[in-house]
Amino acid sequence: MQTASTNICERLCNKSIHEISLLLNIPQSTVSGIITKWKQLGTTKTATVKK
Repeated sequence: MQTASTNICERLCNKSIHEISLLLNIPQSTVSGIITKWKQLGTTKTATVKK
């Protein structure tokens, strides 16, 4: 059974940042930032600050 993330990865994993940007209609800087965050943290979730 394929999950949504598996399907997305199959469509985007072998694409360049430019290609992903065009496919999703978002800036290349956003794509690059998300990829960098994933590589560094293993997640794309926004960090929450506990008060």
